[in-house]
Amino acid sequence: MRFAMFERDGRTGIAVSDGKRLNGLCSDHPEYPGDLDELLARGVDLQAVGRRLQAAPVVRLASPALLPLLRRPGKIVCVGLNYTAHSAETGYEVPAYPTLFARFASTLIGHEAPLVIPAVSDQLDYEGELVAVVGKGGKAIPKETALDHVAGYSIFNDASIRDYQFKTPQWTIGKNFDGTGPFGPYLVTPDELPPGCKGLRLQTRLNGAVMQEASTDDMMFDVASLVSILSEAMTLSPGDMIVTGTPSGVGFARKPPVFMKEGDVCEIEIDGVGVLRNSVVKQGA
Repeated sequence: MRFAMFERDGRTGIAVSDGKRLNGLCSDHPEYPGDLDELLARGVDLQAVGRRLQAAPVVRLASPALLPLLRRPGKIVCVGLNYTAHSAETGYEVPAYPTLFARFASTLIGHEAPLVIPAVSDQLDYEGELVAVVGKGGKAIPKETALDHVAGYSIFNDASIRDYQFKTPQWTIGKNFDGTGPFGPYLVTPDELPPGCKGLRLQTRLNGAVMQEASTDDMMFDVASLVSILSEAMTLSPGDMIVTGTPSGVGFARKPPVFMKEGDVCEIEIDGVGVLRNSVVKQGA
């Protein structure tokens, strides 16, 4: 199943996609099942919800109308330096343990929503990433069963304000500007993808030019490893997001550096998951 969250006439809705159209219901419909945050929190069978939504009316939307798939995730844990070539291009040593940092829900935007260059900086960089969404919570989860805890996969642009990111040894501030966390367009359930999304091509394009391209096989810490490692420290909860890292080709490491400008279009594509597309605007312009 491929789930999307949308907004129409001021109402939130949930839909499923067959690749050509959306079928779904708005929140004021008596059979509305709830948004993805609620469904995951309640442990509802997403396949059963999806089958009901397939029989719902076709949803016709003005653009942009797709929302971030989750709007109230308890945790957004991001993984830095998870591709060897990316570690090399940024001058960091290859980590023996995942490099972890947090994002906050206030940064999240949907597919085709404007990606915002803040007024205080011109160093907005792209980072195409696979995201795993937790469906079943747990603590001290063995790697062997870790994928059983994943409800689905999506795409994330861990867009970064580089000058602010490197103001301090901790990256938090540069990763948490408003309007810099594109997320979507679909939550794809694991049955539609290889286990742990192994072997999928990830590509980031800026105005049609390929800037990043890699296989998810190149991740040093795969999805199962990340679920298990994170659960050593924290109890994972339904709806938590694990943003798994970006490959090489980021803008600030290029010579000369490439930062996104107003009017640019950034697309991130992952085989079998979809394409996340956002245009770029300047705050206050």
